[in-house]
Amino acid sequence: TMKIALLQTTLIWENPKANRNHFEEKINAITENVDLIVLPEMFTSGFTMNPSTVAEPMNGETILWLQSLAKAKNSAICGSLVVTENNNFYNRFVFVFPSGEIQFYDKRHLFTLAGEDKVYTKGNQKLIVDYLGLKICPLICYDLRFPVLARNIEDYDLLIYVANWPKPRINAWDILIKARSVENMCYTIGVNRIGFDNNNFEHVGHSQAVDFLGNYILEPQETEGVFVVELNKEKLIETRKKLGFLNDRDSFELKTN
Repeated sequence: TMKIALLQTTLIWENPKANRNHFEEKINAITENVDLIVLPEMFTSGFTMNPSTVAEPMNGETILWLQSLAKAKNSAICGSLVVTENNNFYNRFVFVFPSGEIQFYDKRHLFTLAGEDKVYTKGNQKLIVDYLGLKICPLICYDLRFPVLARNIEDYDLLIYVANWPKPRINAWDILIKARSVENMCYTIGVNRIGFDNNNFEHVGHSQAVDFLGNYILEPQETEGVFVVELNKEKLIETRKKLGFLNDRDSFELKTN
């Protein structure tokens, strides 16, 4: 089994230091032992199209802070932030192990409606993280609308989506998280922010956890909080063996545009 804490909260606009302090307070308040802590998309800044104001290198303050916290809590911590590398900006999902090791995924589907594709460089590599016996596929917000990228050809156990998904389209978020769980026969966790951003977009959270048959482990939450769920890999494997739906999946090749 794996215990995972979902952190749903407001974000302070384009202020990495204030957001780090805010999250550190919440993380240090977690009293039970958890294996993984999940933060929202762009947790140091909110969903900004001004990357130069908040971007950090991979040896910057936020990464060092995450490594220190992960070690202190003996828990992996993950979420996305704005990273600068080789004169490009990335919306990068980082998975920080308690040991300090880091694996990362760069958002592939950039949100053209907000012009994310104009200021960020898209990723072209899918990541599968192997952690405590679970294979985890991390994705970011708009990726949720594109099932081909998420298709479970690696027999992963858990999909994680981190997001700044606004209130007017929250119904799509709920539907698609369930759909990804059912079609991939995996656990799916979605962590979204709450509150208004500086563009006056409202976010109502709906952070949630769904099992491999589309049942809620944690129903969509609308309040600020830390929500802990427990996943059971044995039940997942048992159900996959019994039903065998993944055996009939299509084979395909994913090409970069």
